[in-house]
Amino acid sequence: MLEQDGPPVWVLADDRTGDVAQCLGVAEALGLPFTVKTIRYRPVAALHNALRGPTLFGIRSASRRQLVAPWPRLVIACGRRTAPIARWIKGRSGAFLTQIMDPGPGARADIDLFAIPTHDRAPLPDEQVVYMFGAPHRATPERLAAAAAEWAPRLAHLPRPWLTVAVGGCTRRRDFPPEMARSLARQASDLAARAGGSVLLTTSRRTGKAAEKVLVSAIAAPHFVHRWGEGGANPFFALIGLADAAVVTGDSMSMCTEATMCPGPLYIWSPRGWATEKHRQLHKELFAGGYARPLAGIEEIGAWGHPGLNAAPAVAAAIRERLP
Repeated sequence: MLEQDGPPVWVLADDRTGDVAQCLGVAEALGLPFTVKTIRYRPVAALHNALRGPTLFGIRSASRRQLVAPWPRLVIACGRRTAPIARWIKGRSGAFLTQIMDPGPGARADIDLFAIPTHDRAPLPDEQVVYMFGAPHRATPERLAAAAAEWAPRLAHLPRPWLTVAVGGCTRRRDFPPEMARSLARQASDLAARAGGSVLLTTSRRTGKAAEKVLVSAIAAPHFVHRWGEGGANPFFALIGLADAAVVTGDSMSMCTEATMCPGPLYIWSPRGWATEKHRQLHKELFAGGYARPLAGIEEIGAWGHPGLNAAPAVAAAIRERLP
């Protein structure tokens, strides 16, 4: 039975930054009060969702203590690991579950709405699915403008145009070795230098120290660098909002989609054979829709426009239509 004294929406936020950003983007687009429930996992052997069922198995005690009444009307979660937790909450509350991305055949029961990328279709009833082009995110024009206004004075000493370079890195299936980092940095640096401009570089948790060191050392143009983990606010939104042009690595669906909100040209760096098939399919869709272009073969920054892409409003609208 629902107890609705608290915020009507819970967002499950685990250690996957991109997944959390997608959930928050949908929650903010929905416009209802929400609270974030931080999920941290214990170092136990991973079990397939088909074996886990609705459970809190594998999460830390501090995370368990947050999951108590008053219960929400709606839970928004993303990724495979959060699905059993969301299902456990529904068993105690009857909450409506929205799961971003398909958690797999062993974890689909109890979920009311699936938000699934168009390149990742699943065998589910149409009434339970909203298909997304790209990923939901928080990079709204208002948020980017505010971040850009805050950071612009700190970067005013650097010559324009500003080429923002946002770097992901290693994934479960793909490495990001130093030699690849050097190739990316040199290409970006050459583009900025030929235009008489600067590189605004930001790295991520997955970049790795070795690749990060090579990235920075290989940039010959004037530059600003934000290293992941160095402390302080992450300027990613500011650098996207300020970009006269942007380059993003093609390993993150969230980052590729967020970067479409930049005001200048957007290029995706993805060497042959590096990205997974799902990521390559997203890149093709972005190229076909005029949202981005491949960085390969580009010798000048260029000047061309493109639309912005954010699936969050569409997912929020689908929730509103279905939420009891």
